[in-house]
Parts: sequence; C-alpha cells; structure tokens
Amino acid sequence: MRVVIADDDRLVLLSLKTILEAEPQIEVAGCGGDGKDAVALYRECRPDVLLMDIRMKEMSGLEAAETILKEAPEAKILFLTTFSDDEYIIKALDIGAKGYIIKQDFEGIVPALQAVYRGQSVFGGEIASRLPALAQPKNEFDFESFSISEREQEIIALVALGKSNREIAEELFLGEGTVRNYISTILEKLSLRDRTQLAVFYLTKTGG
Repeated sequence: MRVVIADDDRLVLLSLKTILEAEPQIEVAGCGGDGKDAVALYRECRPDVLLMDIRMKEMSGLEAAETILKEAPEAKILFLTTFSDDEYIIKALDIGAKGYIIKQDFEGIVPALQAVYRGQSVFGGEIASRLPALAQPKNEFDFESFSISEREQEIIALVALGKSNREIAEELFLGEGTVRNYISTILEKLSLRDRTQLAVFYLTKTGG
C-alpha cells in the first residue's frame, strides 16, 4: 500500500512517516506540509491512500480533498486531525473522504489506513460516537417526493449511523443481499454515488 502524508506540523509529519515506514506492507510515497503539497503529491504519486490533516496553511485539507476528488473520484482520503468539529465531519463526508480519525489515536492509524485501502469508510471512536447525535432528525423531510419508502428510510438512518450491511440485516431481520439491493435502489433514487454520500444526505436533509 502506497501512502502520501500531508500535515503542516513538521514533528507530526515525521512521526507519522516513522510509524508507517515501520510497517512492511506500507510504502510512504511522499510527504507534504499543506494542501497544495497534497494535491501535487497525489497527482505525482497516485497513492493508494492519502493521509491528511484538515487545518493547514496555504490550502486546507478539505480544499485539497475537493480538488483531488474532482480530478480523481476514486481517490481514498483519510483525514487525521485534532479537530472533531461537527462542521468538519459533515464537510469531510460530503466531499467524499473515506475516513476521519483523531490524531491522538496513533495506534488506530495503521488499521484505519488498511480499512480505507480495502474500500471501507473509517471513523475514530470519538467521531463514531458522535454520529448518532448528528443523525437525529430535527426537521421533517419529504422522503416521499423521492419515492423513498418507510423501510428504505430505516435503512438510510442505519447507514448514517455507520452500520454495515450485515448489522442492518440483523437489526431489521432481512437478508444481507436484500439490504444490499435496498441500498443500491436508494442510491439510484437519490442520484448518489455511495453509502458515504447517502449518510451525508441523511444528516443534512434531516437537519443533523
């Protein structure tokens, strides 16, 4: 797995590089100090995963991610930050980032990278614990205008809580394949790309 790191704290950057290079399955393809570096390094190295801070000088991680994902929608971006503001979490999900973890959780960095590399979305414990609160509906949203049934609304809410297809299937007493089909249908109805965008849709449209 080839990884590019971007962080404007030089000490953190070197620490991350040291941690990752100790893993035989990880190659650090490049390191940058801000969002502009991240964009340039992504274009040059095409890493499997981009590990990036959010608040950086010149260009933020969120701005860099937007630029990269417009050029390469398949890019896998994992945010590593000290800031767990709801606004950042929603924005990171909205632009298509694959994960959001807190810097203090150094032990979780390698497993998070591996999960993102495999195509999963990852949230650190502190972030994951906040998702249910963010997902609480505060306003009525007209799902019927999108031909979304009550069962489909249940599934959307569970996706927004970070539940896997298997967990949703167990909770709703459905087959895992049935849940997968439901989600495919929901994505088509809402013109969304993946379950991450579906979670963002739910959180924003219900006032989360």
